[in-house]
Amino acid sequence: MKPSPSIGRKLALLSVVSSGTALLAASLALLIFQLQEVKSSAVVRLETIADLIAFHSAAAVDFNDPETATTMLTALKTRPAVISAGIVVNGKLFAVYSRPGAPKTERDDLLATSAGHRFMNSELTVYRPIAADDGRRLGTLFIHVDLRDIDSTSRRFAVITGLVAIPALLISILVAYALQRAISVPILNLAALAGSVSEKKDYSVRAPTIRSAAEIEQLVGTFNQMLTEIQNQNREIEESRAMLEQRVAERTSELAAANRELESFSYSVSHDLRAPLRAIDGFSKALMSDYQGVALDERGMHFLGRVRSGTQRMSQLIDDMLHLARVTRKPLERDDVDVTALAEEVTAELARRNPERRVECVIEPHMRASADVHLLTIVFENLLGNAWKFTGNRENARIEIGQTTFAGERVFFVRDNGAGFNEAYASKLFGAFQRLHDESEFEGTGIGLATVKRIITRHGGFVSAEGAEGAGATFYFTLRGKS
Repeated sequence: MKPSPSIGRKLALLSVVSSGTALLAASLALLIFQLQEVKSSAVVRLETIADLIAFHSAAAVDFNDPETATTMLTALKTRPAVISAGIVVNGKLFAVYSRPGAPKTERDDLLATSAGHRFMNSELTVYRPIAADDGRRLGTLFIHVDLRDIDSTSRRFAVITGLVAIPALLISILVAYALQRAISVPILNLAALAGSVSEKKDYSVRAPTIRSAAEIEQLVGTFNQMLTEIQNQNREIEESRAMLEQRVAERTSELAAANRELESFSYSVSHDLRAPLRAIDGFSKALMSDYQGVALDERGMHFLGRVRSGTQRMSQLIDDMLHLARVTRKPLERDDVDVTALAEEVTAELARRNPERRVECVIEPHMRASADVHLLTIVFENLLGNAWKFTGNRENARIEIGQTTFAGERVFFVRDNGAGFNEAYASKLFGAFQRLHDESEFEGTGIGLATVKRIITRHGGFVSAEGAEGAGATFYFTLRGKS
């Protein structure tokens, strides 16, 4: 797009146009006025001459003396501008004068009866009545005058007017240019300074103080004040940034130390705590196997069984905790995932593990998402595993996997017709080790949904659930980002 002209050029153009228009209008008005004056003067002079000739030729017309009248008209030859003249009596030419080559008398001249004048074809014709002393109308005098000398005078005056107007226009342009510079130069300098500040981010520069219009002085002062405020704000931002970087470095160091402690704790949990558990479980198993019915009665065997069950449950809890920690630390690697195929694989695996179960699985086709395929697999293993588990008491168990839209965002869901839950405690579902059903009814450690929430949160999404006791449950989640 073509750049817009600068304010200096616009002001100069405005000054030239306004000054030129004013001078042109004044020159045209003066020229028209002068032309009218010249024509008016020519009419007055010719009418005066016509009145004199009409007065002195009245006697010749009254006594029917055309020779005397002609002699009086011939006196007009001393005026080169006169083309012809004549006296008309009763519609006939009584006396006439015409210079060589003059055209014949026109019919309009013979018919004229009243005083007046007429401009036509660079000629002026004046009509004057001829009357006797007693007021009787004797005839009409007409005089034709060539106006070419007047036109020449008018052209010379037009040239002179133009020659005067052109220097006046040039002077007005120079004055306007000087005046517009006093206005535009400070503004252009201010615009250049603003562009330099924007490009170089150097807020320490200032616009020079100038003596100009009050508004421009105020503009420069306001601009300098704005630069001062921006400079102060930048200084505060830099100080805050340095302080923030220091705090971030400190927090990063603390986080690194905490991660090292967490890794040490994970190692301790996975190795140091597992060893006693394995020993307790192993010796309990050996005791139950080798001394069954010998040294321990049935009650003692029951207690040993509970010891083994507790150690196995504790081992499972440790596994789930480590799994949850690994999910949190694993880098997120998004890819285009076939959600439908992934859900089909998980449901097929559940069916292989539980061949005795008959569960209707309905999976919406062509579902895709941008997600970490490994982490999304864990999400579906937990959600579908729960749905499979909590529909265990249903003869017509049904699990549905699909997608819907909420507030313009795509939402995936896993729905079952299993045991459901009391929605008053829905907020506890996604906490670690939180359970809404007794372990004797449905086994589990309460880590699965906490793992799901952490994975979905890492994807920038949300997870929620709704359900009712004995009427099934539905879990919703989103995977924000590219999908």
